[in-house]
Amino acid sequence: MSEAKKNIDNYLDNHYIHRSNWLRAAVLGANDGILSTASLAIGVAAASEVRDPIVLATLAGLVAGALSMAAGEYVSVSSQTDVEKADIEREKIELTETPEIELQLLAEIYEKRGLKKETAITVAKELTEHDALGTHMRDELGLNEISKAKPLQAAFASGAAFTVGGILPLIVTLFLPLKSMEYSLYGFALFFLIILGALAAKTGGSSISKAIIRITFWGTVAMGLTAMVGYLFNVNIG
Repeated sequence: MSEAKKNIDNYLDNHYIHRSNWLRAAVLGANDGILSTASLAIGVAAASEVRDPIVLATLAGLVAGALSMAAGEYVSVSSQTDVEKADIEREKIELTETPEIELQLLAEIYEKRGLKKETAITVAKELTEHDALGTHMRDELGLNEISKAKPLQAAFASGAAFTVGGILPLIVTLFLPLKSMEYSLYGFALFFLIILGALAAKTGGSSISKAIIRITFWGTVAMGLTAMVGYLFNVNIG
C-alpha cells in the first residue's frame, strides 16, 4: 500500500461516522441497562423493607433486559438487512432490463448534486462501466459499508452494553445500606448515566454538555415515575 493511500485511510478513520452503528447500539444498551434496572430497583425499594426482593428484582431485570435488548436489536437490524437485500436484488433486475433508464437516473442524481449535465452523464457512464451495481447501491439507494446493517454486531453490542450498565445498579443494591436505598440508587444511576453520556459524546464527537443534560433529564423522569409507583402502591414486600 502506498504512503498516500495510507494517509487517506488514516484521514477517513478520523471521522466519527464510522463508529455510528456500534456506538448507537452500545449507548442504547448501556443507557437502558442502567436506567431500566435502576428504575426497577427503585420501584421495589420504595415498597420493600428487606434487601432480597430488591436484589432479586434487579437481577431478573438485568438478565431479561439484556436478552431482550440483544434479541430485539437482532430482529430489528435483520429486518433492515432484508429490506436492503430486496432493494439490491431489484436494482440488479433493473440494471439488466432497463440499463438506459438506470444510467439516466444516475446522471440526474449527479446533476442535482451540482455537476453540469454533460459532466454528470460522463461520470455516470464511467462509474457504470467500473461497477454498475455498486454505484447504484451507493448513489441511488444510499447503501455503503458504513451504513450497512450488521445484525450480529448490533445484537452483541447492545446485549453486552446492557449487561455492563445493569450490573452497576445491581452492585448498589448488594452493598449499599438498605435505608434510603431508592435515593442511593437514583444518585448512583444518575452518576453512571452522566459518565455514559460524556463518554458517548466524546467517542461520537458531539457536545458533552448536551448529552449530559439530555441523559440526566430523561433518567430523572424515568426513575422518578417508577419510584412514585412504588410509593403509591406501597405493597410491603418482605
